[in-house]
Amino acid sequence: MKNESSLYLKENPILKDFLEYDVKMVKERGFEDQTLTQTFMLFLEECGEMAKAARKTEGIRNDKNSKEYHLDLEIADVFMYLLRICNKRGIDLEKAFRDKEEINKQRTWS
Repeated sequence: MKNESSLYLKENPILKDFLEYDVKMVKERGFEDQTLTQTFMLFLEECGEMAKAARKTEGIRNDKNSKEYHLDLEIADVFMYLLRICNKRGIDLEKAFRDKEEINKQRTWS
């Protein structure tokens, strides 16, 4: 039997909406007890899956027996865990992004 979900992400969400969605998703799916360490390990696991999907997308040689990967879905998984890490640490991802870009704008890129 399929569970009914009360999760809803509005049309044209902003970053804050994704972060709020993650809080609700964690609660609905029972992940509240997941530690930061566990979340970070899952994040890294998803990064590996994203890398494997990217390799397949680029036609880089890999195991023919491995399951099919979809780069877009693996990127979404990485994004979800990044949101979760931010929520667990109380990080305003948009502010952090803007602050970091102000630093990057002052750098010399060669």
